[in-house]
Amino acid sequence: MVLLQNVLFGAFRKNPRKYLRGKFLDTLRLSVKGGHGGNGLPKYGGVGGQGGAVYFVAKEGKTLKDVVHKHSSKRIVAGNGEESSKERILGRRGVDQCVEVPVGIRVLEDDGLLVAELNEDGKSCLAAGGGSGGCSGNSFLGKSGHTRTLTLDLKLIADIGLVGFPNAGKSTLVKALSNASPKIASYPFTTIRPQLGTIEYEDYRQITIADLPGLIEGAHANFGMGHKFLKHVERTRLLLVIVDVFGFQLSQSHRKRNCLENIYALNKELELYDKTLLEKPCVLLVNKMDREGAIDEICKYDKYFSNLQDGLQHCPEELVPKQLLSLERVIPISAKSMTEVDKVKQAVRQVLDEKAAERLRDEGDSDRQDLLRARINERGPKVG
Repeated sequence: MVLLQNVLFGAFRKNPRKYLRGKFLDTLRLSVKGGHGGNGLPKYGGVGGQGGAVYFVAKEGKTLKDVVHKHSSKRIVAGNGEESSKERILGRRGVDQCVEVPVGIRVLEDDGLLVAELNEDGKSCLAAGGGSGGCSGNSFLGKSGHTRTLTLDLKLIADIGLVGFPNAGKSTLVKALSNASPKIASYPFTTIRPQLGTIEYEDYRQITIADLPGLIEGAHANFGMGHKFLKHVERTRLLLVIVDVFGFQLSQSHRKRNCLENIYALNKELELYDKTLLEKPCVLLVNKMDREGAIDEICKYDKYFSNLQDGLQHCPEELVPKQLLSLERVIPISAKSMTEVDKVKQAVRQVLDEKAAERLRDEGDSDRQDLLRARINERGPKVG
């Protein structure tokens, strides 16, 4: 009977959507345990082997899905130390477990305490230490290894973070700028997981761009995608803010806001989550300029784009931020028809290069000041 039901109704059963089957994984909870120390041998004064340890090692190209695939039980245990014997007085150390994780991982305790940040390829951290081997100091009894539960929290590392409300055209822009193939449709919340694309230039320069799920009001308080989205913005070097020239309305219960108000709303959400994000350089894109009436619409607000402070008089009180975004460029575009896309590519490169040069200059000035202080100190106090 069951077989007959499967034959009759199997054809009508819908498979999960492809983008849901390939769900992006950016948080993983693991149980880790160091190996037990081997027992010593009292008769000969033998010492048991140290228990093995569990390490996390950052590896380029790895994903959290790879970790789950290799450790499906989500429990990682290192090898036990060898017990001392007549043949081997000093027991051998237990085998270590090295778990390869993506670059950009934060290792967190259950209470949120940061254990380590693995931001570079090859960087590692001790997740769980092994127990000591048995010896005269512990009655020749090996000790248990360290046991703990840790969370691996991934923050995407990209040069550019694309910020905007749903349906602003982020995915369309990323497709036009890079080699990414995000899901695109004419309704909000098409992007449900981060997408990384690469902008390539004729001189082989490459800049990575992260297309992130659309913000909604209250994201700073973890509404919608909330912190799952905002945490990925922290590691970018440039914010690419995109707004629909005709504004945005989240639902019928929300008031529709024009493009200027949406800039302040995005500004406010970033500020409430982490005000240091506003210190990042920012390029503003006003999208959908190919649509009828777009020129008239942008003319209402373009005088405020160069000076957001002046536009605060038109901003609802609940959206007024304490600190404003620093707009390096303002570019009207049409991501759909690829109008001004080349201009965007050049603009983001110029801003990134300018800020990198400023940073090097500041570091150089700091180094020169330190060198000058050292030379003054070498001379000793001046005797009058």
